[in-house]
Amino acid sequence: MFREIKTNKKGFTLIELLIVIAIIAILAAIIFIALDPLSRFKKARDARRWADIVNIVHAVKLDQIDNGGTYAVNIAALTDDLYYTVGTCAAGGDTGCTAQVTQAACADLTSLVTDGYVGAVPKDPASGTDAKTDYWIQKKATGIITMGACDPEDAATITITR
Repeated sequence: MFREIKTNKKGFTLIELLIVIAIIAILAAIIFIALDPLSRFKKARDARRWADIVNIVHAVKLDQIDNGGTYAVNIAALTDDLYYTVGTCAAGGDTGCTAQVTQAACADLTSLVTDGYVGAVPKDPASGTDAKTDYWIQKKATGIITMGACDPEDAATITITR
């Protein structure tokens, strides 16, 4: 007289769910490590540094061409073969640049902005300011300009010579 009622219980057990969650966590960790976001950010900032110094050197050279081979006043005033931090500082330019030993006074390149060669003097994406952009510049007696980043992160050095 008693009827047996059959119920179909469908679903996952707790053990099965825990195994799936563990597998997903392991895969997520592997993907996160493979992508290495910290390294990607360093490479992106270094790419920005490369683009910045290339743009500044091109602007300096274009200004030189437009002025009949003469550098802008602030660049011409730089002592040949010495390194200067790019920025507006009058003193303190000799601190903070790990790539080169720079002079105390900064090389002010804002004339490139006022003359329309660049929109703004670029600053290092991690630590640059208007006073000290964290880029350096050197003018050789032969007229060659070398420029670089003070604190590259992923690359050993970031320099360009023209």
